[in-house]
Amino acid sequence: MSKPFIDFSAPSHEVAPQLIGAQFFVNGVGGIIVEVEAYDQSEPASHTFSGPSTRNASMFGPPGRAYVYRSYGIHWCLNFVCSPEGHGAGILIRAIQPTQGLEIMRARRSVESEKLLCSGPGRVGQALEIVHAFNGHSLVQKPFQLLPARAPVNVVSGPRIGISKAMDLPWRFGLAGSPFLSRPFR
Repeated sequence: MSKPFIDFSAPSHEVAPQLIGAQFFVNGVGGIIVEVEAYDQSEPASHTFSGPSTRNASMFGPPGRAYVYRSYGIHWCLNFVCSPEGHGAGILIRAIQPTQGLEIMRARRSVESEKLLCSGPGRVGQALEIVHAFNGHSLVQKPFQLLPARAPVNVVSGPRIGISKAMDLPWRFGLAGSPFLSRPFR
């Protein structure tokens, strides 16, 4: 097993901007990470705020693993686990610029628009065919492939979206000017 190029044992809000521009693939399908959100057990918007449970156990496990959960009973969403083992924190993958496997993603999502393939955490899950069986799986083992950015990137930040608690934290990070974001930054 190879080591990740990022230290996932660091706090999620420090790791999150380092993921912007990184490349992520599931069974060879994926692209460039352009938007993420950090979550930590110290704040009430996190799935780990109330402590460990059957649902969120992998978020308290070793860093550098996947936390997969179902959102609204419909979509599988993918998080990268951060912080030392025992501390519940992670990074939600909100949007990816598709670069590999576009036809596969189009078939999975039933859309033609490249911009709509992976612009939102549910769309990412569907396009990359994220399943609950990936929960707790190492990010450096198949079917995952996580590679560093090919070039330096300009990262912007702002408040997280789609939540009703701890909305003031500027823990949403994105690739400046990317047309593949789930929502533009203000």
